[in-house]
Amino acid sequence: MHIHTLDEFDARGKRILLRADLNVPLKNGKLMDRARLERLKPSILELSQKGARIIICSHLGRPKGRPVPELSLQPVAEALGEVIGQKVRFVTTCVGPAAEDAARSLADGDVLVLENTRFDPREETNDPAMAEALARLADIYVDDAFSTAHRAHASIEGVARRLPAYAGRLMQAELTVLETVLNRPKHPLAAIIGGAKVSTKLALLGNLIRHVDVLVLGGAMANTFLAARGFAIGRSLQEPDMQATAREILAEAERENCEVLLPKDLVVADRLAAEAAIRIASLDAVPDDAMILDLGPATVEMVVARISAWRTLVWNGPLGAFETPPFDKATSALARAVANATQKGHLVSVAGGGETIAALRHAGATEGFTYVSTAGGAFLEWLEGRTLPGIAVLDR
Repeated sequence: MHIHTLDEFDARGKRILLRADLNVPLKNGKLMDRARLERLKPSILELSQKGARIIICSHLGRPKGRPVPELSLQPVAEALGEVIGQKVRFVTTCVGPAAEDAARSLADGDVLVLENTRFDPREETNDPAMAEALARLADIYVDDAFSTAHRAHASIEGVARRLPAYAGRLMQAELTVLETVLNRPKHPLAAIIGGAKVSTKLALLGNLIRHVDVLVLGGAMANTFLAARGFAIGRSLQEPDMQATAREILAEAERENCEVLLPKDLVVADRLAAEAAIRIASLDAVPDDAMILDLGPATVEMVVARISAWRTLVWNGPLGAFETPPFDKATSALARAVANATQKGHLVSVAGGGETIAALRHAGATEGFTYVSTAGGAFLEWLEGRTLPGIAVLDR
């Protein structure tokens, strides 16, 4: 893969269409989290300081091809100005005469945010007319939104075919890390995969067992694997119709010499509630009326003991119902152990996915990881080995 970067063109006086991810949480018109804006800051400031005229496009939410006032990017543009420390202009459309006039009026170093691209029904269908309209706004296209790279939309894939296309610094960093982790990792390479359903992570598991040396399974997804091995799991969340598939995955892992670590003990309760009475159960002693809600302390101890031997780790998905303490203990303990090994220089650790980020923040471990991807679907699809449309169009 050869992706061109900001180092490879003269930005001065050029109008740059920068595809960003401004899909941030809003409540009553106010931003609840600026993490994605902070990550865009290096590319925006670099281009601005080089004299580029920056036109930022992004989606926000799912307006289904029509204007929805609550999903306007105007408050996001204002917050972005505060993050980068300079005025950010805003135009109430993403294509057409008003957008073209606003783009033409920019001076060197100026920043403009276009209205939500998904207000136009042609965005999600990758309509050539919309891609052409976006291309008319600029001289160069820069994609700094890896988190949307799995979408073949007009502002991602379509316009990149019509302008010289480059990766921004955030995109460049993300691709470098992910390429290293899956294609050039230091071994032993481990993966911690949690979450609720095997069915949503079949492709991920199938790809990982061909790459990793150790696969740790947790979350409700592990319940299906335990049931597939004949253990009684009470009233725990599981997918009965996926048990045969779980056995196939375990058999394939054995053929690929991938060690699978399943729980050896479990935290159970009669209901998912903070005040519920909990107990630690061995695999053969889960009560019929109980729910498995977290990994047990012996399982955590087993995995923590293994971390010191690993050199690379990929993490996706929580290992228990972390949103409801005390069922957050396993996820938090393992996250802090991974962060500690990373900070000591023993481990390269990469995590991604919305729930994963929330779990790592809850544990106070985010800053300790080598890289935490803000991407959700794109991160998963990359780990599944898929070709992402937004990356393929940048690969020359």
